[in-house]
Amino acid sequence: MIMRLLKLPVICLSFLAICSVLAAQEKTKNNLPIGVFDSGTGGLTVLEAMLTLDAFNNITGKPGADGKPDFDKEYFQYLADQANMPYGNYAAENKTKLLQEHVVKNMDFLLKNRYDINWMQQASPKEKQSVKMLILACNTATAFALEEVKQFVKINGTNAPVVGVINAGVKAALAYQSTHEKGAIGVFATAGTVASDGYPKSIRSLAASMQMAAPVIVSQGGFGLADAIDRDYSFYVDTASAYRKDYKGPSVNNTKYKIDTALLNVYKFNKENNKLLCEYDDKGKCLDIQLNDPENYVRYHLVSLIEKMRSQGITTPMNTLILGCTHYPFMRDTIRNVLNELYNMKFNGQYAYRSVLAKHVELIDPAVETAKEAYIEMRKLALGNTQSKQPNKFFITVPNKSLKEVQLQPDGWFTYEYKYGRNEGANKPFVLFTPFDDKNISEATYQRLKAALPAVYKAVQLAK
Repeated sequence: MIMRLLKLPVICLSFLAICSVLAAQEKTKNNLPIGVFDSGTGGLTVLEAMLTLDAFNNITGKPGADGKPDFDKEYFQYLADQANMPYGNYAAENKTKLLQEHVVKNMDFLLKNRYDINWMQQASPKEKQSVKMLILACNTATAFALEEVKQFVKINGTNAPVVGVINAGVKAALAYQSTHEKGAIGVFATAGTVASDGYPKSIRSLAASMQMAAPVIVSQGGFGLADAIDRDYSFYVDTASAYRKDYKGPSVNNTKYKIDTALLNVYKFNKENNKLLCEYDDKGKCLDIQLNDPENYVRYHLVSLIEKMRSQGITTPMNTLILGCTHYPFMRDTIRNVLNELYNMKFNGQYAYRSVLAKHVELIDPAVETAKEAYIEMRKLALGNTQSKQPNKFFITVPNKSLKEVQLQPDGWFTYEYKYGRNEGANKPFVLFTPFDDKNISEATYQRLKAALPAVYKAVQLAK
């Protein structure tokens, strides 16, 4: 009994020491960056929303702007899996397991505190911080790998909260529907996200929980659009001046994504500066058409969406359109202009699309709603930074050219066939992780960020 009593203070001291260490670890965790991930630069729209969000009181955490950015004390670590993008095509190529593997590997990078800049480890690993929260700023990654990421975090032992973009976009769409005349909800996303049926499932589930009637939903997979925005060689080459044999996007001869020549006066493609390429016969007749600019991809897909509604006999005009890919907000003005064109288009004195298209279509950008959800989660878990914030970091994946099997396009990125021809479980270092620089990010992309995402552009320039 005496011995037990003598040991008691030692046990208590040990317990207090352990508690002290755990408390210190938790405090250190608070001061880590927030990780934001996307397949390319599209997720920077979510980061812009987080950098500029003022929807809450920073002291109380309650809704309501206070004149200060909500994430003012936080700093970020962004990762673009540019080498493996676009993610939207993996489902079409029956490679969703490979996609999930890519996503989990990227989460592993964000959660680690160091990384190898050289696969053969000829140089010492670079140090970086791990992150305290994961934001999946990619609709396709959220649709196909959200649960896998949560499981990985659980096994990893970090317990970092994970926030995806789909639910945030759905909440915003239904919030608009609840305060306006009910209309059809359009989902404009990557082909992979559409194939997952993630948005319609979430829309129907949340609508039911809100005791709303099941809305009419129509989806369009924007095959090639995100690729063109991020200047993927298979879909858009700004220096191209002639028809290309290695083009993969919509065309007259593409059986799945066919350009309907009967709708050319509806598409109204922009033909300036080689934004539309044709294959001609010896008599000058155009045999095939290729899109060579993001604007023309928008035109093709929005016309396809509206034509689909007509062919399916939908009589509820679309008044809400979810931009279900983080790249698409870059094209917001173009999307708005094309929808207005279609609403006012007449043939034989009759409006062609007013039966399926509302005068105003609310464009839902999930970025802001995702930022709000992330803030609420951070406050709930008391993860706010308590020390001075550090510089933001921006990383990108590039092809690992040391891997002998790698096949590259003329622009130095993976060929389409190699990218989607790989198999999961190969345990090969397909990519390397490296900071943004002037070689792996084009000047045109930097200028796009400067115009559309000023807060992000400033942060990127400071990080370079």
